[in-house]
Amino acid sequence: MKIAIIGTSYPYRGGLTAYNERLAVELQREGHAVTIFTFTLQYPDFLFPGKTQYSEEDGPKNLNIVRCINSINPFNWLSVGNRLKHQKPDLIIIKYWLPFMGPCFGTILRKIKKNRHSKIITIVDNIIPHEAKIGDRAFTRYYVTPVDGFVAMSQNVLEDIQQFDKSKPKILSPHPLFDNFGDTVARDEALTKLGLDPAYRYILFFGLVRAYKGLDLLLEAFADIRFRDAKIKLIIAGEYYSDRKVYTDLIKKYSLEKDIIQIDKFIQDSEVRYFFSACDLVVQPYKSATQSGITQIAYHFNKPMVVTDVGGLRELCPDGKVGYVTSTNPDEIAGAIIRFFQETDQEEMINNIIKEKKKYSWGVLIQNIFTLLDKIKHSQIEA
Repeated sequence: MKIAIIGTSYPYRGGLTAYNERLAVELQREGHAVTIFTFTLQYPDFLFPGKTQYSEEDGPKNLNIVRCINSINPFNWLSVGNRLKHQKPDLIIIKYWLPFMGPCFGTILRKIKKNRHSKIITIVDNIIPHEAKIGDRAFTRYYVTPVDGFVAMSQNVLEDIQQFDKSKPKILSPHPLFDNFGDTVARDEALTKLGLDPAYRYILFFGLVRAYKGLDLLLEAFADIRFRDAKIKLIIAGEYYSDRKVYTDLIKKYSLEKDIIQIDKFIQDSEVRYFFSACDLVVQPYKSATQSGITQIAYHFNKPMVVTDVGGLRELCPDGKVGYVTSTNPDEIAGAIIRFFQETDQEEMINNIIKEKKKYSWGVLIQNIFTLLDKIKHSQIEA
C-alpha cells in the first residue's frame, strides 16, 4: 500500500518522533511504501516549554521524511491537504496527542477526504489532555470529524473517544515496545558511562518532568527513612517542563541532595540505554495518565517497574508480575519500592517481563491497524 504518516519526525526529538519513525520502519518491512509528512514549524517557540524542539543526533537514513507542515499557518494546511489529496495515499496514519494540533490536522484531513480514496486512521495518545485549556474540546471535535477510524492505546482512551465519536470503528492496541534505543549494556559499563558508584542501587525517574508525572510524589516517597541506610539512589533524568523549584524545594526540605542524581536535560536517543541499563527499577508515580512510552522502554530493557494506578498504567504493568502498582500516596509508593529491593525475587520478575513484553510487538500494532482498516471499508460499504 501507499501510506502517509502525518506527524512529528526528524529533525524533531522525543517520543512522538520515535513512535512515528519506528512505525514507518515496520510498515516498510512489510512491503509498504511509506512517507512521513512532518513539520517545518511544530510549535512556536513561545509555546514550547523546553530548551529546543530539535534532535542533536543524525536522522534515520532509510525513511522518506518530508518537512512541509506549519502548525499555525492555515494557508499551509490547505496547501498540504491539497498535496496529499492529489497524491492519493491508500492509508493516512496520524497521531493525535494535543488539541493545539486539532485545527491544523483537521483542515489537512478534510482536504484529503475529497479524493474519495484515502482512508484515515488516527492513533490516539490522549484525546482529553492532561493539562486542560479553553477550546480543547472544540479543537478535538474539529479534528475527529474527517477521521475514519481510531486506534486507542489504553482502555480509558478508548472510552474517552466515545465522547467525541460514537459510530466510527475503533480498536484497542497497546503502545508497542520502544525497541529503537539499542541493546542493553552491562551494568558496569552503564555505570561507568554515567559516572555512577557501583556500590549503590538505582531507581530511575525518566523523561520530561511535567506536573502530572508526579515527581513530587516520588520525592515525598524517597524521603522515607528506610532509604537512608539502604544504599539506594534516585536518578532524575529529563528536562524540566514545569517549575523546577517545586522539586528542588522538596529535595532541600528532606535533605536528599546526596541521594539524588539529577540529569536536567533531554536525554538523546543514543544515551537512553545507559540510564535503563544502570538502574534496577523504573518508577512512574503519575497523577494522571493514559499510557506511557516510558513503560515500553522499561520493557525493552527488561526493567521492573513501580507505577501508580492511574489511566492505563495498570493494564501495562501486571501487579506483582513485572512490577508493582500502587496508589498515588507517597507512603504506598515508598512501600512498593522497598518491597522490590527487600522482598522480591528480581530474577523471576525479569523473566516475567521477557515473557510479557512479547504481546507488545510492532507486528501486533500493524495487524490491528489493518484489521481496523477492513472494518472501516466494511462500514463504509454498508453505509
